[in-house]
Amino acid sequence: MRDLSKVDSIQIFDICKNIVICLLTLIGVLVVGRFLPFYFGPVIGLVAAALLYSLLYNNKLRGGANCMLAAYSLFFAIIAYSFISILVNVFYIWGWLHIPDEFVFFNDPYIPSLWLNPVIFLTLLVVYLRRRKLKLCIECRIHNGPHTDRGVFGSILNTESKLQLKNLMLLFGVLTLIVWGYYLFEYKAINTNAKDRYIFFWISVIAIILDIVYYLYRYYNLFLDLKENNELIAPTDTEAQKGKTYLRYYVICGNKVYLNPESEDATHPDRFGIDTPFFTGKSAADVTTPAVEETIREMTGGKEGELRFFFGRKAPDLARHIVLRFFYFLDGKPEDYPEMKAPGGWFDFEEVKMVYNQRPDLMATLAMHDLSRLATIVIAEKTYKENGQRRHRLKSYNPSFDLIDVRDSKIDFQDDKWIRVSIFNADKPFFRIRRWFNKMTSPGRKRKNG
Repeated sequence: MRDLSKVDSIQIFDICKNIVICLLTLIGVLVVGRFLPFYFGPVIGLVAAALLYSLLYNNKLRGGANCMLAAYSLFFAIIAYSFISILVNVFYIWGWLHIPDEFVFFNDPYIPSLWLNPVIFLTLLVVYLRRRKLKLCIECRIHNGPHTDRGVFGSILNTESKLQLKNLMLLFGVLTLIVWGYYLFEYKAINTNAKDRYIFFWISVIAIILDIVYYLYRYYNLFLDLKENNELIAPTDTEAQKGKTYLRYYVICGNKVYLNPESEDATHPDRFGIDTPFFTGKSAADVTTPAVEETIREMTGGKEGELRFFFGRKAPDLARHIVLRFFYFLDGKPEDYPEMKAPGGWFDFEEVKMVYNQRPDLMATLAMHDLSRLATIVIAEKTYKENGQRRHRLKSYNPSFDLIDVRDSKIDFQDDKWIRVSIFNADKPFFRIRRWFNKMTSPGRKRKNG
């Protein structure tokens, strides 16, 4: 199970590759725009945005394991730059707006960095402040789980995504100050000289190139650190490349669940916490329904129970591995099962919920994630209808649940429907307006109207 805590070397390469492609795209916008007629500037920007969109789309096709906040931010920044420059120039032609010649792409000199740098900085700032509420981030958390549940690579992603945004904000914030400071206090609109070209063009290109060198150096050293600490799965690691299916069972009797308070955390092997002791790895060929049932019977010492699928996901950062969760309900009372083959004991579910709410640090990472998903889905289903409307008019109504409810429930815990309802429902601001807008812009409606 230690494989779940390791990092795929390809993922580190992808982090580096994505940010380098983003920065090279910005260099392309500046360089190509310098050699083509100035009025092609917005077109070049839209082509660059299309390239960044393809980067985002390819990541989604591959499972969306990497954080794409930098590419997402720069995609919208370049779109904003292109459309702002088009609109301003159209208003200038119509006589609605009077601006200096350096902002008009029909004139020479036209200085795109006066637009591009501040627009990128402001876009990055907005994304950074709203990153937890962005649809991109919400979808990532639903699909892959929070970064705390993703082991070492989850910690790397969380750190690097923030660092990339801060780094890019610093870069384009400084470039904005330099370019605009020179334009306001030093630039003479008579003729452009070598100093003007250096400040308005070359300094931005050189700064972005230096940033690329910084990222190459940073991620090469990160690769070496992970390799030295034996936290890396290399492409030559044939045993890891085969992939495994991990089976997690929650053995339940009444309102109690069998747990081990000193389990090794599968995603963080250096720590221990409360977790199910019924956790094992199999090759994909050995995972059939009869085999899954036989495995839990052997692990519980031959106890007969009712097996029910909870949910399963590919390990987002090691796509070769799959983690499947199951409930195993035993009839009778916990006292009827005083001995199990696995270490641990029976815990009342109310105690488990109290630990989850008050001392989550005592729980193993996967146990925290699984309980969070279970609670979110059950409570959302009890509180809201599928369309997000409340089942009860009393807003102070906060339902609770226990393991008996889980056994009696017919909910499909694999489906993310109720998680989405918990995020977007009638208790959220502007729910009706946003729901109407989503219906109007949904692909299904377009096909119907077409």
